[in-house]
Amino acid sequence: MEYTVQKLANLAGISTRTIRYYDEIGILKPARINSSGYRIYGQREVDRLQQILFYRELGVSLDDIKSIMTDPSFDAAKALEEHLKKLLEKRKQLDLLIANVKKTIAAKEGRIHMSDKEKFEGFKNKMLEENEKKYGKEIREKYGEEVVEKSNEKFRNMTKEQYEEVTHLEKQVTQTLAEAFKTGDPKGELAQKAADLHKKWLMYFWPEYSKEAHAGLAQMYVDDERFKAYYDKEQPGIAEFLREAILVYTGLKQ
Repeated sequence: MEYTVQKLANLAGISTRTIRYYDEIGILKPARINSSGYRIYGQREVDRLQQILFYRELGVSLDDIKSIMTDPSFDAAKALEEHLKKLLEKRKQLDLLIANVKKTIAAKEGRIHMSDKEKFEGFKNKMLEENEKKYGKEIREKYGEEVVEKSNEKFRNMTKEQYEEVTHLEKQVTQTLAEAFKTGDPKGELAQKAADLHKKWLMYFWPEYSKEAHAGLAQMYVDDERFKAYYDKEQPGIAEFLREAILVYTGLKQ
C-alpha cells in the first residue's frame, strides 16, 4: 500500500503540513517522488510515522526524535516495547488521578472518609513520573534499580506532614546555600549548615545514607547540565560551591 501526503495525513489524523515538515527536518522522507512530483510513502514510512507519533505523545522533542531515530543502533521493535512501558505508566498515573478525583467527590458528598495520604497519592506518583522522565536513566545507572525503587517507595509512603516538612526543608537548603555562597567559603559554618540540611532533605527520599553517595550526587549536580541549571538559575557557580561544601562535609575533601 502506498500513500500520497494527503492520504497519509488522513490515515494518521495529522495535517499535510506536518508531514511535509517532517520531510524538511529529515525524520520522515518519502519512499520516492512519482513522475507527477508527488511524495509517495510506503509501509516503511507508515511504520516510521507511527514511531514518531508515539514519541510525540510521550512529549519527546522533534530534535530528540531525530537523534534517536537516525542513530544506527535504533531498534524499532525495542522502541515499541519502551513505548508500551511508558504508555502503561502514563495510564497508571491517569487512573490514579481519576480515582483520586472520584474519592474526593465522594468525600465532599459525605459518602466516604478520605485520609490526607490518599488526597496526595495521585500527585506524588505524577511527581515520580516526571522525575523518572527527566533523570531516571542517569540515576538508575549511578545507583542501581533497587536503590531507586526503594527511594520511590519511601516517597510514595510519605505522609502529608512529612511532605510539608521536606518542602520546607528544601527551601531552607536553597536559602542557606545562597547565603553561604556569598561568603565564598565552602568550609565555612554556613556552607556546612547547607550541606547538613541537604543531607536531611535527602533522607526523606533515600532508603539509607552514605558519604560516598552524597558526594557522588553533588558531583552529578555539576556534571549534568540539567541539575547544574537548576542550582545555578539564581547565581552561576552555586552547583560547584554545593559540591565543594558537601565534599568537606562528608570528609572526602580536606
